[in-house]
Amino acid sequence: MDEVAQAIADPVRREILVMLRDGRLPAGRIAERFQISRPAVSRHLRVLRESGLVRDELVGRRRLYELDPGRLTELADWLAQFARSPGWPNLLDALETEVHRTRRERRIRDAAPRAEENTA
Repeated sequence: MDEVAQAIADPVRREILVMLRDGRLPAGRIAERFQISRPAVSRHLRVLRESGLVRDELVGRRRLYELDPGRLTELADWLAQFARSPGWPNLLDALETEVHRTRRERRIRDAAPRAEENTA
């Protein structure tokens, strides 16, 4: 479940999951939707595949991706236990805070090597 939570913490990966909600899509069509490089989209797709959230199939020269909802069901079932508790809204606020903190730390970590390159 930790892999799933980490995978869906990224907004690009969440958007990919939403795109796949209605059916299979080729990697190229997924990549067209984003203003990041195709290799970056491929890395996001790999994370989703390794976490068990999507499956892929090679059809001719195209790689098709589709949602594999089983792992999301596990997460939804786990979250459902909190939906009945009086503190549920606070838990969602805490989850949102954690997602923002993780993103901020990732941006800082990713920016550090670039800053070093610029000063060298």
